[in-house]
Amino acid sequence: MASFIEALRVQRWDDHRYYHHNRINQSLHVVSAISFLVAYALAFKDPATAALIGWLVAMTSRQAGHLFFEPKGYDHVNDATHEHKEEIKVGYNLQRKVVLLAIWALSPLPLYFDPSLFGLISPHQSTAGLIRNVGWIWLWLALAGLLFRMVQLFVQRDVQTGLVWVTKILTDPFHDIKLYHKAPLALLHGELVEEQEPHERGA
Repeated sequence: MASFIEALRVQRWDDHRYYHHNRINQSLHVVSAISFLVAYALAFKDPATAALIGWLVAMTSRQAGHLFFEPKGYDHVNDATHEHKEEIKVGYNLQRKVVLLAIWALSPLPLYFDPSLFGLISPHQSTAGLIRNVGWIWLWLALAGLLFRMVQLFVQRDVQTGLVWVTKILTDPFHDIKLYHKAPLALLHGELVEEQEPHERGA
């Protein structure tokens, strides 16, 4: 258990120091985290709506922060190139995220050809029904994305790394609020990049 907790700490620390310098990105992560918590609360009662919130609000705000606001140049604080960070990223790096988001955007397309999705769901009878069915597709996609990367990590690294990563992903909303709740205020004060000292890398 101690090694699991330590591995989780390391994954969280690497994710923070490598990919969360920008205060806009951090602020968007707060929006994302709150949205994910709403989705978590709804998941037990209305999974399809939870998936819609998770993808349309939580995921888009979260990934917009990474794609548009986080610096892609040389990281002088951590003495690392962007390419190096992408290579060692445990979970979904930017390249994998772009692929995942492309699949997400295209995933409702089969409903145009077969509203029952090959017999997996009840065909929609209204626009509201169509939206709910899209929500179900996105829910399955989220679960598939988690399981796919977890199994990849089982093969590429080891079982613990995969389990730690899934734990990190599922608990990120709680951790992000704790870590970045002051980011919107810092942004209002004109701080666009979090000050981080080089010695913090070993924290």
